[in-house]
Amino acid sequence: MTNAADIAPRRLGRSILAVFAGFVVVVVLSLGTDEVLHLLKVYPPWGVPMHEPRLNLLALTYRSVFTFIGGYVTAGLAPHSPIRHVLVGCGIGLALGVLGVVAATTTDLGPIWYPVAVALTGPVFNWLGGLFFVRQAVRI
Repeated sequence: MTNAADIAPRRLGRSILAVFAGFVVVVVLSLGTDEVLHLLKVYPPWGVPMHEPRLNLLALTYRSVFTFIGGYVTAGLAPHSPIRHVLVGCGIGLALGVLGVVAATTTDLGPIWYPVAVALTGPVFNWLGGLFFVRQAVRI
């Protein structure tokens, strides 16, 4: 017979895994797409500032889609309370986004609006992805 003390660590581990997996999905898809666009010479070489607004908007667009997918994955893997797990991911993502804005103010890799937009839209799209999962799960 299992007791609550045996179940809690497994659920905590699954919760951490759900949030972590959502982040991995976003990072792998984003950096993979970045690399392809660098190799195709759509983007300048790594480390060269990218000031072209259309290219930054392109990056923001696919990152938003990938962040939505990350929220969906987090909610899908959550052992319970999928939106709570997504909100934890949103909080962590917002904190990392703010750090990205701070880092962008000390380097010249492009316009400052881009990391600000990533920091602000990331949690929104992550939450929408989780919400989409929950809404789909209710229909099934």
